Amino acid sequence: MSSYKELLAQREKLDSQIQTLMQREKSEGIAKAKKIIDEFGLTASDLFGRKAGGDGKRGRPAKKAATKKRVAKKRGKVAPKYKNPATGETWTGRGKAPKWIAGKDRSKFAIK
Repeated sequence: MSSYKELLAQREKLDSQIQTLMQREKSEGIAKAKKIIDEFGLTASDLFGRKAGGDGKRGRPAKKAATKKRVAKKRGKVAPKYKNPATGETWTGRGKAPKWIAGKDRSKFAIK
């Protein structure tokens, strides 16, 4: 039976051999692939099914050309419909309600 330290030493030796053989076989495989590519004049699109520079299908889609925006009609001034009796401040009834009228009965503030 082997000791713990002996097994660790064997593992280190095997890891070293694995790395050496893997690098050698990788280099041989690359050389074979280059030879076949040169022999048949293959391109990246032949090998991977798309253009070498990419065909634009990866990532976000391209933005479309800007379409003509609708221009909102300019509205004229609107007469105020509500008035704060304490300060004389007015509000047309458009947009967000001011604090002095928010959540209250608007008929009390209506301009007659």
